[in-house]
Amino acid sequence: MKKILSLTILALAFIALSQSANAQSIYFCEDVTGDGYPITESSVFNIGRDGGYLNVLVRLPYEVACRSVRFEIYRNGEYDNTIYMDTEKSWVWFYKQITFYKSGNFSVYVYDCFDYMLTSGSVKIQFR
Repeated sequence: MKKILSLTILALAFIALSQSANAQSIYFCEDVTGDGYPITESSVFNIGRDGGYLNVLVRLPYEVACRSVRFEIYRNGEYDNTIYMDTEKSWVWFYKQITFYKSGNFSVYVYDCFDYMLTSGSVKIQFR
């Protein structure tokens, strides 16, 4: 009985670790490689007074299964805007170039077409 319990605990631990290793990820970066990896990833970006852009990359451990996603953006805890993006159902990664015109602490939440939050992250934007 102890052996079965030990094996069950070991199996559950393995499943939990493998799921966390394949979790959805969001990256804020200057560019994205052709196979979906961030180039110059950071949590802080400097922009000019007239604005600047960065890429928001989302990587999933499964297909998105939607024809569109939305990026809900909050600045300093208050709603700022929503950006929609067309996708293909088979995509397991995608990115959107987003232009920022204000400084602050931004939170980005990414939702699929079923209103399920895929991932979220934060980035600090500051003026040069």
